[in-house]
Amino acid sequence: MQWRVFVVVVYLCGSIASKAQDQLPLVPDAPKPQPGIIVGTALDVNDDAIPGATVSLEGRSGSDSRLVVSNDKGFFEFKDLEPDTTYQVTVSDQGFSSWTSPEIMLKPGQYVIVKGSKLQVAMALTTVTVGYSAEEVATEQIKMQEQQRILRFIPNFYVSYDQNAAPMTTKLKFQLATRVSFDPVTFFGVGIVAAADQAGNNPDYPQGWKGFGERYGAAYANGFTDIMIGGAILPSLLHQDPRYFYQGTGTTRSRVLHALTTPFVTRGDNGQRQPNYSTIGGDLASAAISNAYYPESNRGVGLFLGNFIIATGQRAAANLAQEFILSRLTHKAKVQK
Repeated sequence: MQWRVFVVVVYLCGSIASKAQDQLPLVPDAPKPQPGIIVGTALDVNDDAIPGATVSLEGRSGSDSRLVVSNDKGFFEFKDLEPDTTYQVTVSDQGFSSWTSPEIMLKPGQYVIVKGSKLQVAMALTTVTVGYSAEEVATEQIKMQEQQRILRFIPNFYVSYDQNAAPMTTKLKFQLATRVSFDPVTFFGVGIVAAADQAGNNPDYPQGWKGFGERYGAAYANGFTDIMIGGAILPSLLHQDPRYFYQGTGTTRSRVLHALTTPFVTRGDNGQRQPNYSTIGGDLASAAISNAYYPESNRGVGLFLGNFIIATGQRAAANLAQEFILSRLTHKAKVQK
C-alpha cells in the first residue's frame, strides 16, 4: 500500500513540474547581424564605363564566392554578405588587365562602395608579341585610331590613347594623313572656315560665290599642305611620330606642359623624345606655300608669319582640349583580343 502511495506521489510531482515548465517564458534567440552590401563601377582610365565586365567576389575563408557582370553603366552589386568577413573584388574584361581591390572587412549592415576599379589596357595588346610583327601591330592600332570621332562624327585620328603604341611605318603615316584630308567632315569644316573668312572679307578675294570658292580653296590648301608635309612627308624622312600621345594621368600642371610642349617636342620612331622638326617644318612649309595662291595684296612676310603662328597656336590649343575635354567626347573602338 505504501509503495502504491509513493508511486502516485511521484507521478503527481512530475506532472506538476511539467506544467510549471510549460508555463515558463521562452528565451528569444539572439538577433542575427545584418548582412552587408558591396557595390562599385567598372571604368577604364578615361572614366568611361565598361559594360559586361566580369566581377568576382572572394571571401578570405573561401566560403563565399560570387560572380556577376556589370550593367550597361558598368555598375555591379553584391548583396546579403556575411558581416565580420574579409572580401576582395576582382574586375576583368577582354582587352584589359584585371584589377583587384584591397581587402574589405564588412561590418554588420555596412554599405561599401568600391573605388579605384579602373582597368588599364592589357600590355599584351600594345607590345610586339611572338607571331606578330611591329608593322602588323601598328596597322591594327591605326585601324582603331581611324574609328575615333568626337561626338561620333568629327575625326580625331591623330590622337593615340596608348602610350606604348607601336611606331608607324611610312605607309601608315601617309595613310593617316590621307584619311584626315579626304574625310567628308573635313570638307564640311573647311566650308565653315571659308564662310567665316567671307564674312570677315579676309583674305582679299572678291565677295560672291567666286570669292567663296577661292577662300574655300585657300583654306583647304592650308590644311592639306600642313597635314601632308607635317604629318606624313617630314615624319617619314625624319623618323618621327606625328601623333599626339594622350597623357591622361598626373597633375594638371604636368598635363598642361605635355600638351603645350608637344608641338615642339615629339616622340621619335625609336621611342625617344626629340625636337618636333616635323610639325614645325610642316607649319613653316604650309605658311610659305600659301604665298603662292593668296591674293597679291596679302602676300609677304606678314602672311607667312601670321599663318605659322596661327597654325602653331591652334595646335597647342587643340592639344589642351585633347588632354582635358575631347578624350571624354571621343568615341573609341573597343579593343579586341
